[in-house]
Amino acid sequence: MSVSRINRLVLTGALLSLAAVASGCSSIDRLSQIGEKPKLTEIENPTTQPGYKPVQMPMPKPEQASYNANSLWRNGSRAFFKDQRAARIGDLLTVTVNITDKATLSNETQRSRSNKEDSGITDFIGAQTLGAQAKKVLPGRILTADSTASSDGKGSVNRQEALQTNVAAVVTQVLPNGNLVVEGKQEIRVNFEIRELIVAGIVRPEDIQSDNTIDSSKIAQARIAYGGRGQITDIQQPRYGQQVMDVLLPF
Repeated sequence: MSVSRINRLVLTGALLSLAAVASGCSSIDRLSQIGEKPKLTEIENPTTQPGYKPVQMPMPKPEQASYNANSLWRNGSRAFFKDQRAARIGDLLTVTVNITDKATLSNETQRSRSNKEDSGITDFIGAQTLGAQAKKVLPGRILTADSTASSDGKGSVNRQEALQTNVAAVVTQVLPNGNLVVEGKQEIRVNFEIRELIVAGIVRPEDIQSDNTIDSSKIAQARIAYGGRGQITDIQQPRYGQQVMDVLLPF
């Protein structure tokens, strides 16, 4: 093998290594999965994930529980009989995601202004009678200014979104006032594409229906994400180089 051929092979290997490092570990993982189906992620405890932070919300002052003699009722109780709805950490409930959002906005603003300032002295110390030479020396108009400004702005928004599905969520935290922090994740693999649905937020136990379901519109601080990953999503995304150029190029 000639020296030039060896140099070309070394250069090619160096370029491939540099490209692998530049694209990151994700590209290496994708190359190792060519021809394979996308792997489903393992079921994990959300509270043990890196970056997890317990939810903190404004809480009312705690109420002192009081018992009445010869009575089964206790002040502060939410229900007289125990039910099977989610109430404790680790319990499950079904979130009905029903989003139908439509917005049409249109506005226009027009503004214009025209100013003119003109001030002076037409006969300064008898300039009219002193002749043409005096008029050249003595002041005439002191200030003359004109200004014109105008603006015309238009804007419109036309958006329509719809998402209907169900996902089971886990109670990850019980707040001091009894509200529940829930989080649910669902993955569905069809051929070489994985669809993901993530729901998280805070719910009131009173809003949970008797069949242990709750509508997404009753979730406070709701975080709902629906998307996918796989071969189809990969083709639809711009390449890394194009994304970098979109960020760096000023025009």
